[in-house]
Amino acid sequence: MTHNLDTPSPWVVHWAPLIRKGGTVLDVACGRGRHARYLAGLGHEVTAVERDAEALESLRAIHRIHAVHADLEDGNPWPFTGKQFAGIVVTNYLHRPLFPHLLASLAPGGVLIYETFALGNERYGKPSNPEFLLRPGELLQAFGSMNVQGFEEGPQEHPKPALIQRICAIKAASGFI
Repeated sequence: MTHNLDTPSPWVVHWAPLIRKGGTVLDVACGRGRHARYLAGLGHEVTAVERDAEALESLRAIHRIHAVHADLEDGNPWPFTGKQFAGIVVTNYLHRPLFPHLLASLAPGGVLIYETFALGNERYGKPSNPEFLLRPGELLQAFGSMNVQGFEEGPQEHPKPALIQRICAIKAASGFI
């Protein structure tokens, strides 16, 4: 099966209904915006952040999507300090220093949907650098103090063979994690 970069992840599709109707969503490292498009289609205002300016171009004219060109790994301050989102989606991207920023940017009752590659993925191809691969249970360790709705870790066959880890968690409505 060929990997379709326009089709949203089944994990995101499954958990997206938990995001407050009409709530704002942050799509981190959005690439060409498959999740931003999907979420905007559900009626969410989406902030899609990506360091590849060319990838963002096709999103600029889409209603409900605010494309933000930023490199989240360049050492500059988190561009969303003080903002809170009803949902945050991260797929196929790992930069561990962002974990505290993701938590701080999630509104009380907000939904985190995170899916990326795990150690062992080097058997299937890229990414193969351990810096970009989650350690066993790492997403649970980072976000497990939230109300975990779903967690999976292991091999997947579609859209391409890979070793993945994914979590869906809700921040406590009281504002405390």
